[in-house]
Amino acid sequence: MRVEQIAVFLENKSGRLADITAVLAEQKVNIRALSVADTADFGILRLIVDDVDKAKSTLKANGFTVGLTNVIAVEVADKKGGLAKVLKTIEEEKLNVEYMYAFVNKSGEDAVLIFRFDDMDKAIESLQRTGYKILSGEEICSL
Repeated sequence: MRVEQIAVFLENKSGRLADITAVLAEQKVNIRALSVADTADFGILRLIVDDVDKAKSTLKANGFTVGLTNVIAVEVADKKGGLAKVLKTIEEEKLNVEYMYAFVNKSGEDAVLIFRFDDMDKAIESLQRTGYKILSGEEICSL
């Protein structure tokens, strides 16, 4: 199961992140998870939202450069060693992680790890076979 993620390229300039969140808020798009990576000149904002089409069209209409990427959302136990356990599985399965980020809805419950792998099909098959639950975009938005 893959989740659509929005990637927004932004200038490394004060207020750009606020502009994006304000535009999405005006359109009542709910951000469920996000990650920001930056360089000296630009940043990449990765978002999982409750309405991908509306978010994409709204951001484009407001002059932002937007792309869509597929990621995998993996549910893991929110306890000591939970991340280490899934990363050990990823190592054993010889999966290559391009990037990842995470969020926790409520401490002590499950955490969600968002992964981009170089071979998404192999990653889904491997993680499911080893007992991990892969979440859909709808499941993430319902958390």
